[in-house]
Amino acid sequence: MSETPADLLYSKSHEWVRIQGGEATIGITDHAQEALNDIVYVELPKVGQSFALEQEFGVVESVKSVSDLFMPIAGEVIAVNAALEDAPETLNDDPYGDGWLIRVKVKDPAQAKQLLSAADYQKEIA
Repeated sequence: MSETPADLLYSKSHEWVRIQGGEATIGITDHAQEALNDIVYVELPKVGQSFALEQEFGVVESVKSVSDLFMPIAGEVIAVNAALEDAPETLNDDPYGDGWLIRVKVKDPAQAKQLLSAADYQKEIA
């Protein structure tokens, strides 16, 4: 069974969110990286770009498929994990730590109420 940290929120499109103050760190879930298998490429947005809720913000490519990334919470990108350009496999090795994708300044904190708890996400992927 996939790891699902209880301190994070989750989207049905398999992104996780850690909200601290007015900022959110976003990544893909352990379940998503397991389904993708060997990740070989990640395309992420540029700092300063803004995205609406559920808008596509990037792409993750594995040896067997390509998967779009969708914003679990609207915001402006304030940081991008540039280390993933040279080491996309970090998403497989540490999806909740060094494998984070982007950090955003949250536009509407109320959107977090639409995200799933760890328990609800586990039911979703069961």
